[in-house]
Amino acid sequence: MTITTRFAPSPTGRLHVGNIRTALHNYLLAAQSDGKFLLRIDDTDLERSREEHVAAIVADLDWLGLIPAATVRQSERFDIYEREFEKLRADGRVYACYETPAELDIQRKILLGRKLPPNYQRKPEGAPIPDGVAPHWRFKLDHGAPIEWDDLVRGYQKFDPALLSDPVIRRADGSWLYLLPSVIDDIDLAITHVLRGEDHVTNSAVQLQMFAALGATPPQFAHEALLVAAEGKLSKRLGSSGVDALREAGIEPMALNSLLARLGTSQPVEAKASLAELAEGFDLSTFGRAPAHFDLAEVEQLNMEMLHHLDFDAVAERLPTGMTEGDWLLLRGNVDHLAELTDWLPVLDGDLIAPDTANEDRDFLAQAATLAADLDWSAEPWVELAQALKSATGRKGKALFLPLRQALTGRPSGPEMAPLLKRIGRDRALARLNKASA
Repeated sequence: MTITTRFAPSPTGRLHVGNIRTALHNYLLAAQSDGKFLLRIDDTDLERSREEHVAAIVADLDWLGLIPAATVRQSERFDIYEREFEKLRADGRVYACYETPAELDIQRKILLGRKLPPNYQRKPEGAPIPDGVAPHWRFKLDHGAPIEWDDLVRGYQKFDPALLSDPVIRRADGSWLYLLPSVIDDIDLAITHVLRGEDHVTNSAVQLQMFAALGATPPQFAHEALLVAAEGKLSKRLGSSGVDALREAGIEPMALNSLLARLGTSQPVEAKASLAELAEGFDLSTFGRAPAHFDLAEVEQLNMEMLHHLDFDAVAERLPTGMTEGDWLLLRGNVDHLAELTDWLPVLDGDLIAPDTANEDRDFLAQAATLAADLDWSAEPWVELAQALKSATGRKGKALFLPLRQALTGRPSGPEMAPLLKRIGRDRALARLNKASA
């Protein structure tokens, strides 16, 4: 069987980390068996859907490497929904309702007051139809056999349909709600696996009856635990952290993918270089039932680890103009984000502002400049300079190396000084030592 999955966002806002995790897991589930990952834009709500959000969703998935095999839009499929709706209507599985929201609210309160489930109460056959009121439409649940399925994450699931409300599938203005169009699309697109959050479990129970009513074999369902912030419930700040914000913060896409792929599973979180590596180890049986805790600090840690080992070819197009492979190999262990490389350009090739040199270090740096002028810069100038200064001044350790590093780089820490000093070069190094000693 060719596994076909789908990611179905509504274009009413930007993707956040919870959406990204769902998209990634659907992509990996399909990729591990050379299947198909589809993007379905759920834009039936024409009033709230925005084209700029559609474009942003596509761009975000592209940045993450989650390229769909095809993209469909629900707003272009209304004729299919209408056709299947009429079939269900002819079979008596959808019916018109005329209650106002206020009337439904009163009905729910009465049922709750009687300690009964606040389910919709069907009207008897032949009930009067109010004049001038456009109906909304509900799917008629079969209250017979229990609804059962083997969830690929949660295990055996069982629902009593008599305890569920007949769901509204179409509004009085003719617009569609989520449940029925999603089922029709899953049938038409041959979706084999629906992987989504556990907040959709009850929806799946209802939709299983819709698949049956339409004479279709349902996909396999997998409902994963929701994402929460490390401190508890997913905060508004984290929940609204879009891919654009993470990208602007300098996060590498594979650092984010590496964390979200394993978050909430029994597998260790490891920095992986490709989606293919993540797909190879993707296993729904390792998913736990407890909420998955997302921490931006973990993304930052993975981002750092990844950058420190990336080859030049993987970053060449994103490096500052003029930065060579040698520069990247020299600096990569000292940046947590690629954007920080720009701050190192003056160290390599620019004119640094002279540091505030302590009085006791001025003579030392002047002596360093004198000794550096006579070194063989084609050999190992840093080693020779350090040895010469140690012999001449008796300094060692931090007292020896820190003033030199600050004078030569303007920083108290950074890459190994031996290759860095050769990259800075003789003339620039001498100028900096003289300026710092003045």
